[in-house]
Amino acid sequence: MHVLVRDNNVDQALKVLKRKMQREGIFREMRSRRAYEKPSERRNREEGEAIRRARKLARKQAVREGLIAAPKKKPSTRPAFARPAAPAPAPSSE
Repeated sequence: MHVLVRDNNVDQALKVLKRKMQREGIFREMRSRRAYEKPSERRNREEGEAIRRARKLARKQAVREGLIAAPKKKPSTRPAFARPAAPAPAPSSE
C-alpha cells in the first residue's frame, strides 16, 4: 500500500493511509486476530454476515423495483470546496 506525502504534510498522508486501510478491512482483521476465534463462533459470525449481505441486496433490489421507498440521504458533513479567488490585477506602473 502506497501513500504519497506532499509538501511534507504527514498528517494528511496519515489520514489517507487510515482511510485506505479502513476500506481494505485491515482494522477489522487486526481486531479479529487479537484473540482466538472458535470454529463455532467463526461459523456463526460468517453466517450472520451472509444474512446481512442478503438482506442488504434484497433491500436495494426492492428500492430499485419501487416496492419500498429509498432511504433519505443524510446531509453532507464535508465542507464544500471553495474555489480559490481570482488573482488581483497587478497595479499599473503608468
